[in-house]
Amino acid sequence: MNGPQAVTKEERRAIAREIADRLKQVYGDNLKAIGLYGSMARGTDGPFSDTEMLCVLRSGDEPVDFSHEWAAGAWKAEVNVYSEEELLQYARTVEDTWPLSHGAFLTALPLYDPDGFFDDLKAAVQSPDVADFRENIRSILVGEMFEFAGKWRNANAQGPRTYLPYLAMETVHYAAMLIGLHHRRTYSTGAKVIPEAMTLPDRPDGFDALAQLVLSGELSDPDGVFLACEAFWTGLQAWAEEHDYAFITERIPF
Repeated sequence: MNGPQAVTKEERRAIAREIADRLKQVYGDNLKAIGLYGSMARGTDGPFSDTEMLCVLRSGDEPVDFSHEWAAGAWKAEVNVYSEEELLQYARTVEDTWPLSHGAFLTALPLYDPDGFFDDLKAAVQSPDVADFRENIRSILVGEMFEFAGKWRNANAQGPRTYLPYLAMETVHYAAMLIGLHHRRTYSTGAKVIPEAMTLPDRPDGFDALAQLVLSGELSDPDGVFLACEAFWTGLQAWAEEHDYAFITERIPF
C-alpha cells in the first residue's frame, strides 16, 4: 500500500452510500440523520479526498460523541457519531476555531434526514449572540496573540530565528480566526482560511502583508518575517482598541 489512491467522485459517493446503509442497519430506529460534510458535501472533493460523515442518533439517557475512522487501502473514511442534543449543543457553542470547525455544519449534505435535522443544525450554528464571539476574540488576543508576540521577540533576540516562520504561520492562522469571529463568518475549508479571511472587510493593519508572506512561502528572511509580525502586532492593537476588544489589564483579574 502506498497511501491514498485516486478515487472518482462516483466511487467515493458509492462508498458513502454503502457506509450509510451499514449505519442504518447498526442503529435502526435510534438513527436520526446521516450526512456528508467537508469537501464531499461541497462538491469540491479531489481524487485523494477522504469520506467524512455525520451520524446523528436520537438523544437518550447518555450523550454520545465518538468517531469511527479507518483506512481501506485506497481510501479513508471518518464517521462522527453524536446524539442529537450533543451535536446541537456543540453547534451552539463558540470556540476559537469556530470559523473553521462550524462551517462544516452549514454545508452538510443530508443522505438520510426524515425529520429535517440538518436544518436545525444550521440554525444552531447561527444562534450564538455577539457576547459569545467577543469573549472568544478576547481569548485569542490574550491566549495566542500576546503569547506569539513574546515568542517571536524572544526568537529574534536570542534565537533560534528559524522558529520565526512557524510563528508567522501560526499568527496568521489565529488572526484569520479573529477576523472570522469578528464578522461571525465561517470558512469553507482549512486550505482556504487565509485567502477567505483576506476577502472580509475590517481587517487589522498588517494582516494582509503577513498573510501574503505566509501564502508565498517566502519566509527565509528572518528580518523580513520579524518586521512583518511586528507591523501586524501594531495594527492588531489598534484594531482591538477600535472595537473595544480590551485584552490588556493593569490588575490581576481575581
